[in-house]
Amino acid sequence: MFQRTLRGLEVGFILFMLVFIAGHSNPSLTDKIEKVRAYTRQIEFNYISWVADAAIIKLRAASIGAPHMLDRETQKEIVVEYLRLTQTILEKENLLEQMYADPNLTDKELASKPVRDELAEHYARHKELAPLAEAVLQEQVNQILFEIGLTAGGQSVPGVSYHSTPLPYALIVSPRDRIEQLANISIDTDTTVDEMAALESRVDKGLNTSSLVVPIGGIGVYPTMVMRTTNLPWLLSVIAHEWIHNYLTLRPLGMLYSETPELRTMNETTASIAGDEIGLLALKRYYPELAASSTQGSSTALRQVQGSPLRPNPNLILISMNRLSPEAFRFDAFDFRKEMHETRITVDAMLAERKIEEAEIYMEERRQVFLQNGYVLRKINQAYFAFYGAYADAPGGAAGEDPVGPAVRALREQSDSLTDFINTIAWMTSFEQLQEAVR
Repeated sequence: MFQRTLRGLEVGFILFMLVFIAGHSNPSLTDKIEKVRAYTRQIEFNYISWVADAAIIKLRAASIGAPHMLDRETQKEIVVEYLRLTQTILEKENLLEQMYADPNLTDKELASKPVRDELAEHYARHKELAPLAEAVLQEQVNQILFEIGLTAGGQSVPGVSYHSTPLPYALIVSPRDRIEQLANISIDTDTTVDEMAALESRVDKGLNTSSLVVPIGGIGVYPTMVMRTTNLPWLLSVIAHEWIHNYLTLRPLGMLYSETPELRTMNETTASIAGDEIGLLALKRYYPELAASSTQGSSTALRQVQGSPLRPNPNLILISMNRLSPEAFRFDAFDFRKEMHETRITVDAMLAERKIEEAEIYMEERRQVFLQNGYVLRKINQAYFAFYGAYADAPGGAAGEDPVGPAVRALREQSDSLTDFINTIAWMTSFEQLQEAVR
């Protein structure tokens, strides 16, 4: 009876998200986001269709209740096979892209047929295996939530539910004279780099803004979207990160996500801190051999590779995106976070003095420095900092001297437990409340 009630709550939450997404009607032509959407309408990602399809997959998997019928070792084998198959698919897809980009291949369709045939077989197997593997990982994260006291009757509300999929990109738009996210709009998953650059150019020329298309690792719709990956520590962290956004959506902090830049940073920093801690607990419990070589900050580093989490079109959906950042791919003498922190502080000072063109020249010069040290960033601009600066779960980085991140971290440090921290900050409605709590 209780499980049936929880399934009903999950269906209700899915319907709530669909209504929320679809609720955008009669837009104002003067609204800042609608001005940006004039450039993106034809290439915006269809969340309504994705959520509806993913919800059907999840409800079918839940009706079987498979994870509860399998022993722990079998569950682990399913997850390992799922990750191995995902790795094979990613490798074959990469090979296929290389073949179609090869000017020496005249008949690309004929040459690529064996690869495409292999991919078709892998896709079919993946389609069968993914719902089961995802159900196992969901249950493992839910068990950790139960143990730390974030569940009702042993079940998380809303339930932990995610689906791995190719993710949309996020178009981030900021004013040129300050760092502030004006718009975050999701665009199609198959958008190419040249199309991204052309879109940014049109938006900036038409609206006199700073824009950047960024990759993301997860989105807090329901079921949540998580990027395809073979990195299990990162995957567990992102599953937990996006569930925290679902949890906060039912409370004031999440409901007010887009009200102010401070509240957005509070949301994202909370989800990053909690996601890393919960993900690491799940890793230690179910995959201890991997936990030995993983640290709590490793998943954060992977998400920060110069793409950050973000939220698409706040006018359309209340969802959170987990960012990706170049920092994840290199660890050497060049201190990425320190250098980016210094860059942000200098840019803030320049913009405060109205030296807009000088700041933009400086950011391009700094991009070249990062490039020389192995970090390939297409752009460093105001939009870059508006997006990545919201993820302040670790000192330094793109957040600069923003006081919000340190305050959230201070609240976590002074809280008796992770659950106390989450349930305290979840009911806050302003940065001032957070400041008072840690004063």
